[in-house]
Amino acid sequence: MEQLKHECGVAMIRLLKPLDYYEKKYGTWAYGFNKLYLMMEKQHNRGQEGAGIASVSLTNEPGTEYMFREKAEGKDAITQIFSRVTEEMKGELLMGHLRYSTTGKSGLTFVHPFLRRNNWRAKNLCLCGNFNMTNIDEVFHFLTEQGQSPRIYGDSYITLELMGHRLDREVERLYQEATAKGLTGTDITQYIDEHVEMANVLRSTMEHYDGGYVMCGLTGSGEMFSVRDPWGIRPAFYYRDDELIAIASERPVLQTTFDIQAEDVHELKPGQAIIVHQNGESQLEQIMPAQKLSACSFERIYFSRGSDRDIYQERKRLGEQLTPAILKAVDNDVTNTVFSYIPNTAEVAYYGMTDGFRQQGYSVRTEKVVWKDIKLRTFITDNSERNDLAAHVYDISYGSLREGVDNLVIIDDSIVRGTTLKESIFKILDRLHPKKIVMVSSSPQIRYPDYYGIDMARLEEFCAFRATMALIEERGMWQLVNDTYLACKRELEKPKEQMENCVRAVYAPFTVDEINHKIVEMLRPVDMKAPIELVFQSIEGLHEACPDHPGDWYFTGHYPTPGGTKLVNQAFVNYINKTYTLKENNGGLLSDCK
Repeated sequence: MEQLKHECGVAMIRLLKPLDYYEKKYGTWAYGFNKLYLMMEKQHNRGQEGAGIASVSLTNEPGTEYMFREKAEGKDAITQIFSRVTEEMKGELLMGHLRYSTTGKSGLTFVHPFLRRNNWRAKNLCLCGNFNMTNIDEVFHFLTEQGQSPRIYGDSYITLELMGHRLDREVERLYQEATAKGLTGTDITQYIDEHVEMANVLRSTMEHYDGGYVMCGLTGSGEMFSVRDPWGIRPAFYYRDDELIAIASERPVLQTTFDIQAEDVHELKPGQAIIVHQNGESQLEQIMPAQKLSACSFERIYFSRGSDRDIYQERKRLGEQLTPAILKAVDNDVTNTVFSYIPNTAEVAYYGMTDGFRQQGYSVRTEKVVWKDIKLRTFITDNSERNDLAAHVYDISYGSLREGVDNLVIIDDSIVRGTTLKESIFKILDRLHPKKIVMVSSSPQIRYPDYYGIDMARLEEFCAFRATMALIEERGMWQLVNDTYLACKRELEKPKEQMENCVRAVYAPFTVDEINHKIVEMLRPVDMKAPIELVFQSIEGLHEACPDHPGDWYFTGHYPTPGGTKLVNQAFVNYINKTYTLKENNGGLLSDCK
């Protein structure tokens, strides 16, 4: 599996008792930070480029700091930021974030949380999230049309400014309300702090967005919130008892951190927010009308940790359902077949696959054939030498197969770009001299970009798309390319709500097997001896295994939001403009690359 930079992780805690309660009961002023640290470490899989934390104290006097933030870059960012935590930073509201850059930029400037300062406590806003917006250009235009001038063009900063602007309006509304009641001085401030309606702020902010998101925030006056997108694309879970309220991107994080059962943890519904007020009272609020559920199936296949009760069973089913196709690939010769997996995310699907064979009465031979070593330091500057080092990230168990006799079935969670297969895995597996290699993917062919939080934005990144375009070129089907190109351009002239994904047309003439064979041709290393066959999960199998997470746009091109459809059409136009030369005299496309 190629490393995918993907969904970020969020963690939030609201302590509901006075701070000295936790010090007396748990023996440390750092109780909240200790729990936040554990929540973040348990979600380290969701972001290793950077991390940040923030805290808000409700009791600090004017003239002293009450809102704190720390950020760091790198895989040890969590350790760095918590080593800087001091007792003066303790507070009732705590926030943590783990970041992978997706379509945005890297660097400490872009590490969450983002902080907007003001002398009014209620106007201070700290924001983090797991999100990617498809229409940030539209929101930027909306802000600039109002006379604002955001310092940075990026969805995080622009969201901070838009929400901050709405928070300002809410505070000003309350100011007018307080003065109308005859309040003056600090009584106005207290009234504002106690009456902020974050639901108003969230509704007037999130109505502008198209994308997948879980947006989390703290205000200086003590409001805390987390809101989920209306399609339920990105996940969010919460837990509350009489001591605290906690929010995280994954359910097992809360279970382990607070020693609770799965039933104690609840998932935010699409378009819903959990809002915790200054006084500690909490409520669930429907911020945006729920749309057709499109919870991300890739969360179940790969992104989320497999320790979740339901995800574990779903990944096993994904593996189990592949047994008929695998049997066909090895000509029903299970006796002379060794089963293994690519560590580490495909391990659970591997258990399901072998269980599936045993349930059918087969005695399967299993081995740990592939080992993933530590990331090798490519300190050599010569490209060929660097590529040679990178090819040795994986190693094999020598002697685990009978040379020339045994088939080798290897399962992975997904095949995206195919780079790791070509440059490393296939080469090193061939050293075992298997009779045949059957490479199995527990997910279907990935054919389309994602625009909701993963670094897969260009069509040409996907080996399935490259293989399809190669088939088109081989068969001289340039009219199909031209028709699709023109159709995409016509769609882009429409309002995005009326657009259809025209890129799906390029796949229509080909079967999955045809595309599989071409992928093998493209990824097969030179001089490799063993034959290779690919087996992919079916779309039907995916939905059967993960029935509550129907979001499948990576595989089918059915984007849940208009913004996703717009961007995939634009991606195809960009690809053609970059790759081919338009033949003006007959409207076709030349096969020569630019």
